[in-house]
Amino acid sequence: MDFGSLINNLMNQMAFFHLGTGNYIMIAVALFFLWLAIKKGFEPLLLIPISFGMLLVNIYPDIMYSPEESSNGTGGLLWYFFTLDEWSILPSLIFMGVGAMTDFGPLIANPISFLMGAAAQFGIYAAYFLAILLGFNGAEAAAISIIGGADGPTSLFLCSKLGQTQIMGPIAVAAYSYMALVPIIQPPVMKLLTTEKERKIKMEQLRPVSKLEKILFPIVVTVAVCLILPSTAPLVGMLMLGNLFRECGVVKQLTETASNAMMYIVVILLGTSVGATTSAEAFLNVTTLKIVFLGLVAFIFGTAAGVVLGKVLCKVTGGKINPLIGSAGVSAVPMAARVSQKVGSEADPTNFLLMHAMGPNVAGVIGTAVAAGAFMAVFGV
Repeated sequence: MDFGSLINNLMNQMAFFHLGTGNYIMIAVALFFLWLAIKKGFEPLLLIPISFGMLLVNIYPDIMYSPEESSNGTGGLLWYFFTLDEWSILPSLIFMGVGAMTDFGPLIANPISFLMGAAAQFGIYAAYFLAILLGFNGAEAAAISIIGGADGPTSLFLCSKLGQTQIMGPIAVAAYSYMALVPIIQPPVMKLLTTEKERKIKMEQLRPVSKLEKILFPIVVTVAVCLILPSTAPLVGMLMLGNLFRECGVVKQLTETASNAMMYIVVILLGTSVGATTSAEAFLNVTTLKIVFLGLVAFIFGTAAGVVLGKVLCKVTGGKINPLIGSAGVSAVPMAARVSQKVGSEADPTNFLLMHAMGPNVAGVIGTAVAAGAFMAVFGV
């Protein structure tokens, strides 16, 4: 082969000559997300792997090719990662890690938190009916609407179970993006629906929760929820198993593995594979824009419903509940609880709402999984 042919082959391999305008748009979006994660600190554990997967797939699309699509029949690296998403393996493992990291004590100490966690799921059902109006079929609408729970793993899980893998990429990116952007999206809604006086309300210290209560909680929840909606077992079961590891006190090694090494490995695999679903061809279309819009609507409605119920409970209890903690009913743990704390401390620097907000926050995780199970039951999965 002569020198000219070698140069020609080299030039043909360069991405510059194969990328379209859409690819460059998505590369710019990926760089913007990286800037938000690194410079602004918006949930870097999520945004960095997602945005880097987005960057990779728009430079080298083959990295997401299936074995049938690839020239050598082996498939791209991130396709194998994403297959674990489609099989519901990574979402279930994420739930186990979340359970091992989460203290359900605030929820046990203040059971009324369940109501605010349930209210925040209103966004899911509002988005479901809006999606139907926008032309999506029932299963597609259900898969899209679960974004309103601000729970990426549940979004992936339900999308896979309902067989809507053709829209899994946009749904996953919307869900994880909104999870990461909680500090931007929620505060305006919270401030709009509450008065300064309400935001300044200080709540009484939560009662101590015994070790026995903490051990029984994951067992009781698993039995109760899975008997009613058996299809939630992969999510609720893994969440509660991780929590039982944490609370039983006799499997420290399993707790540490689930909440640290395993959790972070799964986040890397899931994040990069989710980001890699955003090729220009798959992402830059009207359907994707509708999904992103519906996800935002669901998230805003869920936040608003939690705050509104918080206001109702504030009145019922004679001002003992700060309505801001209702916004944490979306299941972005612990980001939404931190936002409740931040907005409350802006009104009164001495106000400490974090532990109170964790009650609705972890209730929201359970609530979103239950909502997913309800959709699977309705559609016969």
